[in-house]
Amino acid sequence: MRCYRRTMGVRKLSVALEEAIADAATASAERQGLSLSAWLNRAAENALAIDDGLAAAAEWEAEHGALTADELAAADATLDGRRPRR
Repeated sequence: MRCYRRTMGVRKLSVALEEAIADAATASAERQGLSLSAWLNRAAENALAIDDGLAAAAEWEAEHGALTADELAAADATLDGRRPRR
């Protein structure tokens, strides 16, 4: 469980979520034993990691050319935890 008593700065924000999203997020946080704030922080961290990865892939492609279908299949297989088909 994430604790905010570490030495990190915390900024309080007011956010608006669609009702169904707010309900689902609250339920997920409860299942995981997290506060809604901690759950939202984790979700934001995950979204930022994905965004960083996509930006890095785009930068690599700009420098080296587009990834091939085989390279993308190998990456998918790696992420899925299986070996790529040859």
